[in-house]
Amino acid sequence: MSTPPRNEKENEKREKEDEKRHEKTFEEKWRHNPVRVVTLAIVLIWGGIVALVEVAPINRPSWWQGWAVFFAGTGIILLIKAAFRLRSEYRRPIGGTVIIGLILLATGIGGIIGWDYIWPAILIIIGVFLVLRYAIRRS
Repeated sequence: MSTPPRNEKENEKREKEDEKRHEKTFEEKWRHNPVRVVTLAIVLIWGGIVALVEVAPINRPSWWQGWAVFFAGTGIILLIKAAFRLRSEYRRPIGGTVIIGLILLATGIGGIIGWDYIWPAILIIIGVFLVLRYAIRRS
């Protein structure tokens, strides 16, 4: 058996509801979560600055490595974002942002000064962060 055909008004109503649910414009996303958009913009600006320094005919410090500096800076930007979210009206969970920020920071610092002590230190910091996060939620 086939289902009876829907009337035209019902179809239009469902289409409008679907559009409202699935269609979020850039402005709506900006209003709801401007911290994410500003963070993305800052990361892009940081990437542009690092790329410009890479191609500019200037004397760079001996420790300068473009990708490592970019990753370290992006990690710092994400950690600042997480700290901002703790104390702002745009408060959201920050666990993932902190972990990704620390990993990017470790990647950058490891590329600059070496990996021997960086990864163990970052793993310890992530573990302490998770324990503190759990302890704070429990209290």
